[in-house]
Amino acid sequence: MAQKSNHLFYVLECKDGSYYGGYTTDLDRRVAMHNTGKGAKYTRSRSPVRCIHHETFETKREAMQAEYRFKQLTRPAKERYLKQEEATE
Repeated sequence: MAQKSNHLFYVLECKDGSYYGGYTTDLDRRVAMHNTGKGAKYTRSRSPVRCIHHETFETKREAMQAEYRFKQLTRPAKERYLKQEEATE
C-alpha cells in the first residue's frame, strides 16, 4: 500500500471506538504491529484496530505536524475532520 519513500499520517479506529493517530512509512506493517500488540501502548488494550484514514506527505516533518494537529483536536473536531477528508477523496 505505502511506498518506503512516503511519509504517512494515519488514523486508526480502535475496538472501543476511539481514534489513534500516528506516523509511519509503511502503513500495512504498522497496522499489523498495532494488531499484534507491538504498536503504541494506547492501542495494545484496544485492538483490533483498523485504518480509517491516511494522508501522504513528502517529508517526515509534514506528516508529524499533521499527526500533532489531529491529536490536539477534540473528539467532535476529529469526527468533522475525518468526514471532511472523506468527502474530498
